[in-house]
Amino acid sequence: MLRKSLLTLSLPLLLSATSLPDLFSALKEHAQTKSDEMVVKQAEVAQEMANAKLYPTINLFAKYDYTTEAVGMLPLPPNDLKVMIGNPSITQPFSQNITREGANFTMPLFVKSIYTMSDKAQKMQKSAKAKKKINLLKNEAVIVGANANYLYLAELDKSLDGKKKSLLETQKTIQIKVDNGRAPASALYKIEDGINQIDITKNSIALQKEQLINSIRSLTGITLLTPIQMQEVSPVRTSETIESLKPLKLKIEANQLDIDAQKEKLYPSVVAYGSYSFSQAKAYNNDKNVNEDYGSVGVMLNIPLLAMGDYQEIKKSKIQMKQDEVEYEKLEEELSSKAEMLQNSLPLLANSIKLSQKSIKNREKLLRIAKVNYTSGRLSTEEYLRYEDDVVSASAKLYKTQALKWQTLMELAVIYANNIEEMVK
Repeated sequence: MLRKSLLTLSLPLLLSATSLPDLFSALKEHAQTKSDEMVVKQAEVAQEMANAKLYPTINLFAKYDYTTEAVGMLPLPPNDLKVMIGNPSITQPFSQNITREGANFTMPLFVKSIYTMSDKAQKMQKSAKAKKKINLLKNEAVIVGANANYLYLAELDKSLDGKKKSLLETQKTIQIKVDNGRAPASALYKIEDGINQIDITKNSIALQKEQLINSIRSLTGITLLTPIQMQEVSPVRTSETIESLKPLKLKIEANQLDIDAQKEKLYPSVVAYGSYSFSQAKAYNNDKNVNEDYGSVGVMLNIPLLAMGDYQEIKKSKIQMKQDEVEYEKLEEELSSKAEMLQNSLPLLANSIKLSQKSIKNREKLLRIAKVNYTSGRLSTEEYLRYEDDVVSASAKLYKTQALKWQTLMELAVIYANNIEEMVK
């Protein structure tokens, strides 16, 4: 029982993380990422299946034939058959009941569409790998963004704690004044209401924290007990191309290869084939056991003349490629515009952070002056509370701007496929 209790108490610690690499490592092992790995494996198998069509197909067989009339166990030249018919003692390879064992094979010598389909499968595999990478970056960006907001809420919580402590100290002073008749009781009620509003806000913050913790837990399986401090190690690296569109671009290239492959099915093809069989039976002319073996190899040229199904497949592939091209153009315009907006906002956010830091210092100085004036009776309760609110408000703006900067960096990192693990520590 004691062991079970200790395990229950230690479980949250076992599930907690102390650094972003811990979260990123957990993400790679989580079902969300493994699902993308399965898609990559499926693409790898698809390529192997396409390449497999270049190899011979070999089959072993065993069969039994019964016919109402005697049939030949193997083809016979006319001259050999003439000799057999003239001599009844010679066992003829004809029978109604024949058992056969053997093997046959086919092998493409030139089927152009097979090579093109193999190239298509390779493109789809690359597309799946690129998509897996982008999805991983998106999830890492979600983790960093959620942690940044978690930091914002934690700092806001601290500011509210500071405000509450300040109000509690003021409350003691006002209580003495009210008891001595030097201040109205309404001033005390206003202070108490200010403390109550802080507790209400802290409850709201706690709910928001739970949502952020859950978003990280859903991706990593880890319950983040406290936010992780982050530092930008390297800046975002931009480029002329939108790297996050690479999976779709590769898919469009694969679609073009699919169209080529469908067209190439209408080309002539050359296939090698062959077979070997060993047959046993009782000859129909004298009931003696007879066995014969027979083999053949050949090459066949196949020229399609009319294949309406292939024409429809070409049409279908063209429509799919056009659809993907339109989607690519749409996303490229959207992401290019968004990337420009995000890049332009970074220096503005940095400036806002500096201004907010300066504002906090000024408002803290004003609060100290206001507190002295209030205790000496030169300031009303409402005016004093406004100074308290101003400090928390300025702090909230700073932390929120810092969180917004992190989110902006992460969005740019995903668009340009930067390595987030190298950007943030």
